[in-house]
Amino acid sequence: MSEEQNNGAAAPADAAAQTAPTFSVEKIYVKDVSFEVPGAPAVFNEQAQPQLQMNMNQSVQRLGENAFEVVLGITLTCKIGEKSVYLAEVKQAGVFGVAGFDPQTLDGLLGSHCPSILYPYARQLISDLIQAGGFPPFYLQPVNFDALYAEGLRQRQAQQQNGDGLADAEAAGNA
Repeated sequence: MSEEQNNGAAAPADAAAQTAPTFSVEKIYVKDVSFEVPGAPAVFNEQAQPQLQMNMNQSVQRLGENAFEVVLGITLTCKIGEKSVYLAEVKQAGVFGVAGFDPQTLDGLLGSHCPSILYPYARQLISDLIQAGGFPPFYLQPVNFDALYAEGLRQRQAQQQNGDGLADAEAAGNA
């Protein structure tokens, strides 16, 4: 009889363990990489100060019920005047196991935490590409993905409010 009481007490604990939120890094890999030096070898004789421009984007794809692929894309363009010195493009990807989170927390994990995990890999790869291309080492500065995510969330909310305001105005105009 005491076994039945233990089994009864253990069952809710097992159910709670199954529904507890889980996060795991399943795989990190380079999805795409490109490095171009269109003006080589003449570009190595240039003496002017180069200008760097970095563009970053990310995409998320659901792979299964609890699996997501997050791809962090970084493009670094170096120019002297109008001439391109080099172009480095990296798409660093990861497969993440995520289960048991509410939609808002899941969105935050995929939009901020996962890119934070991928960024150091992309940063190192870009640095290695630039150096292998014959240029001095260049290290991308750290990025605050929490702040970027918060800004993106604020912009989405503003767009939704503007969209709702337009719908309300149209409805009022039609009345």
